[in-house]
Amino acid sequence: MEEKLTREEVLHVANLARIKLTEEEIEKYQVELKKLLNDVEKINEVKGYDDEILIACWEDNTKLRKDEEGVMLDPKKALENAPSHIGNYIEVPVVIGESEGA
Repeated sequence: MEEKLTREEVLHVANLARIKLTEEEIEKYQVELKKLLNDVEKINEVKGYDDEILIACWEDNTKLRKDEEGVMLDPKKALENAPSHIGNYIEVPVVIGESEGA
């Protein structure tokens, strides 16, 4: 089994991930990525590995209600309890910061 990926394979992965690598990083990842791929490949070596034998901690007997069409809530009535709104939209605080370049 090879101990490292080719330079081209590492550069291909870096291109897919849209990252730039230094020469030192390319050499490092030739070995590190190969180790990772070897570890992942071990899953295929597990005898009897099959989706049908996987066990979940719950039973698939969930009862869901039937979807029923109802009366639409009046937007003005819905906004009465909103702490802040812009037009017909409820204003909420930013949860995830905007990333650079997005």
